[in-house]
Amino acid sequence: MTTRCAVYGTGSWGTAFAMVLADAGAEVTMWGRRPEVAEAVNTTHTNPDYLPGIELPASIRATTDPAEAARDAEFVFLVVPSQTLRGNLAEWAPLMPPDSVLVSLMKGVELGTAKRMSEVIEEVAKAGPERVAVLSGPNLAKPIAARLPAASVVACRDEAVARRLQAACHTAYFRPYTNTDVVGCELGGAVKNVIGLAVGIADGMGLGDNAKGSLITRGLAETTRLGLVLGADPLTFSGLAGLGDLVTTCSSPLSRNHTFGTNLGRGMSVEETIVATKQTAEGVKSCESVADLARRHGVDMPITETVVDIVHNGKSPAVAVKELLSRSAKSER
Repeated sequence: MTTRCAVYGTGSWGTAFAMVLADAGAEVTMWGRRPEVAEAVNTTHTNPDYLPGIELPASIRATTDPAEAARDAEFVFLVVPSQTLRGNLAEWAPLMPPDSVLVSLMKGVELGTAKRMSEVIEEVAKAGPERVAVLSGPNLAKPIAARLPAASVVACRDEAVARRLQAACHTAYFRPYTNTDVVGCELGGAVKNVIGLAVGIADGMGLGDNAKGSLITRGLAETTRLGLVLGADPLTFSGLAGLGDLVTTCSSPLSRNHTFGTNLGRGMSVEETIVATKQTAEGVKSCESVADLARRHGVDMPITETVVDIVHNGKSPAVAVKELLSRSAKSER
């Protein structure tokens, strides 16, 4: 029996993951707000605005009707900017089958509430944890759309649901691993965007590979500290949803967050960089909510705080880096 999947979001990652699902044998309906994108998917089997030159499987169709997308879906994948999830899901949740599994492909923490995306989904959709899953890992959209090898983690507190989800998106080029540590997988994905900004800023300033390696490593330490306080499994952070995603985001020119940071490090303003980046760099907003989450739990995250100072408080990268380096020396552990 063919698995029915809904993908809410027709950006580059939503479209690439719809390809994965279709290649795994699913029937996929994408929802998007722009009629011209839906029409292109349906008539030309392409998404020229977000993945130009990529031919989409014929089993993918698109609609601007959220009810049509949700009809009979076994899995509903949510791939919208994290700060828009609550408002969108309030509209969509009543349309979704009551036994569907809601899967977050988003990597952010909500501003104001400091809630992870799975927490927002549980709250707004009134869904139990057995109906909420996340997918996270080193998953840049364009290489996956080109069907280059990639791996990821699918996490749900119900291991049987995680295995079902694994089967639904396992292809010859996309290898998902299961996990029950939803908290760790989500934090790894959210905080790596912030560290990606920091590394991009350092690269833009020409601070060298030693600085990059130091920021990646200490950024992972910050993520792990926060995760432990929130009940995550520390091993998650050495896996695909932790170190794997972090290294990819901090080293690839395809990473929006790294690119955003690089432009800041080269002297562009935040406003100029937003215009140049065009697509959402989740870390720009999530750095504030991640810092908020850390403060609420008394966790020290100096790199994250430095990114907030640069992106939102107007501090120059040169001054911020000097202050970060002048912090008192301490034991690594």
